Amino acid sequence: MTRFLIAPDPACPRLTRAVTGTDHTCRPQELRVVEERPLTIFLNAQEIVTAMTIGDYPVELATGYLLNQGMLRADDTITGTDYDKELETIIIRTERATDYEEKLKKKTRTSGCAVGTVFGDMMDALEGLSLPEAALRTSWLYTLSKAINTAPSLYLEAGAIHGCVLCREDEPLVYMEDVGRHNAVDKIAGWMFANNVKGADYILYTTGRLTSEMVIKTASMGIPVLASRSGFTAWGVELAREVGLTLIGRMRGKRFICVSGEERIMFDTDPDTVDEESGRYRRKGAQAD
Repeated sequence: MTRFLIAPDPACPRLTRAVTGTDHTCRPQELRVVEERPLTIFLNAQEIVTAMTIGDYPVELATGYLLNQGMLRADDTITGTDYDKELETIIIRTERATDYEEKLKKKTRTSGCAVGTVFGDMMDALEGLSLPEAALRTSWLYTLSKAINTAPSLYLEAGAIHGCVLCREDEPLVYMEDVGRHNAVDKIAGWMFANNVKGADYILYTTGRLTSEMVIKTASMGIPVLASRSGFTAWGVELAREVGLTLIGRMRGKRFICVSGEERIMFDTDPDTVDEESGRYRRKGAQAD
């Protein structure tokens, strides 16, 4: 059984609730659905944004969001975090004085399923960026896909949610979920910051679409490989090629397609020796595409 450093907890009562409905045969059915809660993020005394989230890992989410917006710097010192579950707010306090009034005026609504928001110029994060060289084996991709897609998760339990997993070689390490893939990847960025983890030797796996926002965030985190069971957007592909990010999509069972950075891949496994993906997790996964 795969051992994650952080793994989803589908049994947590705060993350889902039971609802009843009527199915196509006119019979009552009970199902689990994921929660959505607002979380207002402050940086020192300034309110930055209210995010819709499932409510777990608020410190990692807030820290990662601020990092990926360029409001926290890699060399910043966080002097405190104040999370109020009742007020649904979190304050990230830094040693450095901050003021992002001008940046907050420029807002871009992203294509995330829960509607993400990016402040300032999205392209600033890519200016002068150089991703590290890294090796990638197809055997790692096949092992990761099976381990992640069969692990207990809200993704399998309730659908309507996205997962992002930080992996090293063929080991999935940190598995975060949320109603939007932008939240899930921000949680991973926050965990990396707190644990002083650099992205050079890592792979980011996501269940969601490979959009411009996902490419920008992955590259900004210094991670050279981004893979998904879902598809691409044209701008996502264009940006990945621009920064030299290895971008792999439609990764299900023995199949995948790489549209950028294929020079990193070592094809060390015969696809005919790999099992097709089980319908057990393919069926649920389709709910979150």
